[in-house]
Amino acid sequence: MTSARRRTTVGVFALASVLALAACSGSADEVEETPSDDGAAETDGAFPVTIDHAFGETVIPEQPERVVAWGWGAADAAIALGVTPVAIPFQAYGGDDEGVLPWIREAVEAEGEEIPVVLPDTGEDIPFEEIVEAAPDVILAHYSGITEEQYATLSDIAPVVAYPGDPWSTPWREVVTIAGTALGLDAEAQEVLDGIDAEIATAREEHPEFEGLSLAAVWDTAGTFYVYADEDPRVEFMLDMGFVNAEAVDTLDTDESPFYFTLSYERLDELESDVLVVYATTEEELASFVDAPHAQVMPQVEQDAVAPLVGAEFIASVSPPTALSLPWGLDEVVEELAVAAANAG
Repeated sequence: MTSARRRTTVGVFALASVLALAACSGSADEVEETPSDDGAAETDGAFPVTIDHAFGETVIPEQPERVVAWGWGAADAAIALGVTPVAIPFQAYGGDDEGVLPWIREAVEAEGEEIPVVLPDTGEDIPFEEIVEAAPDVILAHYSGITEEQYATLSDIAPVVAYPGDPWSTPWREVVTIAGTALGLDAEAQEVLDGIDAEIATAREEHPEFEGLSLAAVWDTAGTFYVYADEDPRVEFMLDMGFVNAEAVDTLDTDESPFYFTLSYERLDELESDVLVVYATTEEELASFVDAPHAQVMPQVEQDAVAPLVGAEFIASVSPPTALSLPWGLDEVVEELAVAAANAG
């Protein structure tokens, strides 16, 4: 898989607000990530396939040809596996005017295919009529916030793959492997993950200066200062490149969520780390933080050991990452981290 330029939790609630909170997309509720396997109760590469999830189990009788994706990352996983969905959700945060994320548009057009039908943004509701019109063989909603009632209604349309644990909490790797099981492409799913792991390993090898540097990831938005825990997917992949989670992150963590906590401006001097990753939707938002008096007490800011990840696309691509978005944005993340690491200490 290749990296494309410019992208930008962390999903979709309308992605923007949840991005700032949990590393999830689409729900304002705090959730706990529960350990699970890849969601497959039984699969030997043949159909029918049975997939366990939060609402029971779903039987997919034969290999699907018409796929509808709902939530975050499911469309990306299917496309990475070579299956372009017939319908995908509108993505307000990070998407273009048509609600299509850049890495999805690039991947689909690279195959010479038409952009799928974009399902309308209906908030927490689901556009059932449009999904019926798409005539799906399967509905992939395994990183979403669908309710049990919505699941039941969708199940009258086609087999539905729901999340294995809590809403908006499926680990991004499992989003890929569950899609692989549902589509009869388990081996291909592993190949996708192996390719991403190889890119991360290459970045680590090319940047030995990352090794052992402590890292904290934050977002100062709308008067609230968020700090992301190492369990958050947007932090996890950076730790895979050699960084270590800053001890201060663990010390200050108030367990507000498995993925993040908030910190008062008066305590920012306690958030010590070698490198500070700062998310900002706009350059103005970034400048507002960096120039603020409360930021001046942070040694990372004083030393310019700050890796700014700016832009809705850029933030969306790692919040959480997907099968398509992480390779799409990885090069730029590494570039920003390299500059911050050079200034650290």
